[in-house]
Amino acid sequence: MATSNLSSFIWSVADLLRGDYKQSEYGKVILPFTVLRRLDCVLESTKAAVLAEKTTREAAGLNPEPFLLRKAGQLFYNTSPLDLKKLMGDQDHIGENLRAYLQAFSPAVRDIFESFEFHVQIDKLAKSGLLYMVTEKFANIDLHPDVVSNNEMGAVFEELIRKFAELSNETAGEHFTPREVIRLMVNLLFIEDDAALTKPGVVRSLYDPTAGTGGMLSVAGEHLASLNPDARLVMYGQELNPESYAICKADMLIKGQDIANIIFGNTLSNDGLNGKVFDYSLSNPPFGVEWKKIEALIRKEFETQGFDGRFGPGLPRVSDGSLLFLLHLISKMRPSRDGGSRFGIVLNGSPLFTGGAGSGESEIRRYVLENDLVEAIIGLPTDMFYNTGISTYVWIVSNRKPATRKGKLQLIDASSFWQKMRKSLGSKRKELSPTHIDDITRLFGNFEESTQGGVPISRIFKNEAFGYRTITVERPERDAGGKVVLGLKGKGKGKPMPDSSLRDTENVPLGEDVEAYFKREVLPHAPDAWIDHDKTKVGYEIPFNRHFYVFKPPRPLAEIDAELKGVTDRILTMIGGLTA
Repeated sequence: MATSNLSSFIWSVADLLRGDYKQSEYGKVILPFTVLRRLDCVLESTKAAVLAEKTTREAAGLNPEPFLLRKAGQLFYNTSPLDLKKLMGDQDHIGENLRAYLQAFSPAVRDIFESFEFHVQIDKLAKSGLLYMVTEKFANIDLHPDVVSNNEMGAVFEELIRKFAELSNETAGEHFTPREVIRLMVNLLFIEDDAALTKPGVVRSLYDPTAGTGGMLSVAGEHLASLNPDARLVMYGQELNPESYAICKADMLIKGQDIANIIFGNTLSNDGLNGKVFDYSLSNPPFGVEWKKIEALIRKEFETQGFDGRFGPGLPRVSDGSLLFLLHLISKMRPSRDGGSRFGIVLNGSPLFTGGAGSGESEIRRYVLENDLVEAIIGLPTDMFYNTGISTYVWIVSNRKPATRKGKLQLIDASSFWQKMRKSLGSKRKELSPTHIDDITRLFGNFEESTQGGVPISRIFKNEAFGYRTITVERPERDAGGKVVLGLKGKGKGKPMPDSSLRDTENVPLGEDVEAYFKREVLPHAPDAWIDHDKTKVGYEIPFNRHFYVFKPPRPLAEIDAELKGVTDRILTMIGGLTA
């Protein structure tokens, strides 16, 4: 059966659900039933052998699980004599038999159906008189791997996920990254490694700490397969939303991945893959989400573990946890001595510049730039995501930079690379075409400054160009007669006392001599000023838009005057017409 026909056939189940279910709820029934039927077909040929093995091993007093996995030839098994076809033979007990069948799966598979809350849908379908009809519909689809390959099944499942995401903009926004954004990120992630990835039998690991429904993992797998069909990408992920976790785990299962690598829970407060490192990572964490609920746990790790934990460089303000995910991913990088690692993460604009020198955000930027970890930051168009129209940025981070990139950071302004969508989805009105993806990938791959129509779109800077020193400029306190007040004790004895009301700060670029800057910029305006060097702090910010700003000179004054005179003359003519 062709993939498109298969997904249409599965989708036709929606006709049965219409009226009893809202459109946005169709996925709660169709996705778990699709998974169930696929597993049903996969295990069909080994069912008798698995049941016999179970009897033999239990009679011998042995734990049957490892033997059952071997007999099933899969990473899962089912010990029930039932299957979906047999369930059809007892219409009156369909609900209890279906539950018994689900309960007989191996624990990792049961976890998928529990996370889907499939038992709730079984109850709802039964009350609506639909359970037998829906089960029968799926029992009649042949999803055996000989008929539908893993790749085809994965494509069908992803198409269904996308359709349901489009029906529910809330779900789409929180757990669904636009596919073309993922393609771009995967391109950028793999471009420097194409030669290594085409070697026979290559195995690489990929991690997504905010896995959602598994879209990033899936697209990366497809991309690597297109480069090298013999390559294997071992996928790992963690997801906080139970339904998204279930979908991701089911998608991985259908594609032959080990679902023990997909973990449920909050990545920041409870790292389910603690101690593991990966070749590649991808992430689209939630934008601007506060971390108040997990603050105590994060602060404890920061204070007790320091750089031995994940958050050594610093903590951002509680109102936005984006940079916590950046630090988490850095902790998951394979050490450079072992081959290193690269990752891509989508962030909003605030991590680029929020927070002055000494703040948590600035210290995190300082850490990644002074350790030469950021290869590039790509500014995407607005209106690219389902739940927000804000500007977003892809950071490419690596601890194995090519020699040409060492000590440097590339900024790419891709905000003009978009086409209008035929139909908006939530806040998403724009999309990247394949040509746009190729153009951005080429800009990154070429690693050179570039313009388009006279406007810069790619710029390269030394890392220290984003650093500065914040100096504190003091001026003396004076008495009523205007005389400078001197200190009477301690280090300040005999020295001018600073007047806090006249205190000011200046940001001096890292590459500039502080004293020279002070003499040039401050002393001509305040000859009695001095620098309190004890208060000097180093800060980093990445003023992305400023580096792509192109000054447009105002029109000549004569042209503006002529335009104003024309408008004034028209108004006077109109007033004259009214009073005539």
